[in-house]
Amino acid sequence: MKKAFLFLFLIQNLILLAQKPCEVDTDISDSLGTYKATKQNIIFERSFAGNSTTIFFTLSNTNGILAIESQFLQRSNEFIKARCFDQNSKIFLQLNDGKIITLFYSGNDTCGSYLNHENSANNRVLSGNFIITKDVIEDLKLSPVTFMRVKFAGEMIDYPFKTELISELDQKKYEPEKYFITQLQCIEH
Repeated sequence: MKKAFLFLFLIQNLILLAQKPCEVDTDISDSLGTYKATKQNIIFERSFAGNSTTIFFTLSNTNGILAIESQFLQRSNEFIKARCFDQNSKIFLQLNDGKIITLFYSGNDTCGSYLNHENSANNRVLSGNFIITKDVIEDLKLSPVTFMRVKFAGEMIDYPFKTELISELDQKKYEPEKYFITQLQCIEH
């Protein structure tokens, strides 16, 4: 019994030590308050028939208020329909343990920016901040996210999360399901 307890204790410590170090991009503290943000991570990527969608997340802490700074990048050789955020926009995160977490949009109505690239590809970028309430932080730190539903102005779109993602954009490895587990600790305090 003592050996089993010792084994579990050692495994737990190895897991804690194996966690990725925090990659904080911005850490500002001045007379106006504090702002801390992680580096931008790709949490979703899909490419099919000349159309691609990439979603980036950055976690931020502004004077103790935690938020996701999200950026949706769409590319296509065809015209790209605008998606917008309004006061009713939300992100729903389904956790591996079955819980559903709701994050609320905290900005002005926006439909993002339309950009035409020099190789005639069309690009549309939509950015928005979604508040993480204090009552869901522990749930996000303990359970992987398996699914995300985004309520845009006028439509809802589902995005399944992968355990591991090798990005076509930058060839880096990301772990979208564990994003909050590894990153929330970086900006909580």
